[in-house]
Amino acid sequence: MRMWMVEPKYLCRSHLLGEHRELHTLVGTLREGKSIQGYLDGKLVEVHNIASRHDALVAEFRRRGWPSGFAHATPLNGFEGFEAGEVDVEANRKELIRRCFACAINFQQEELCYA
Repeated sequence: MRMWMVEPKYLCRSHLLGEHRELHTLVGTLREGKSIQGYLDGKLVEVHNIASRHDALVAEFRRRGWPSGFAHATPLNGFEGFEAGEVDVEANRKELIRRCFACAINFQQEELCYA
């Protein structure tokens, strides 16, 4: 499970949908009382930002014109996080650029706008 925490507009479709799915997995894991210590230690999640991140991802779905072909019907239903975790956003940005051509293009287009 990973929260990229970069602005959702930079995420390709796969990473956007993947992070959304992983947020729901993370909430389920927390509700079951399972440990997420490894994810916290790895700086992969911010429990206190799950709900706001979910909202940001859903807003990006809508900005892209979804739910045409993608119906978001999975609210977090009363999930309340607690203060835990810190994601290294800059490291995640670099990792997305390294591993995903589509995300790299999205970041590059933004950089060109401000060059």
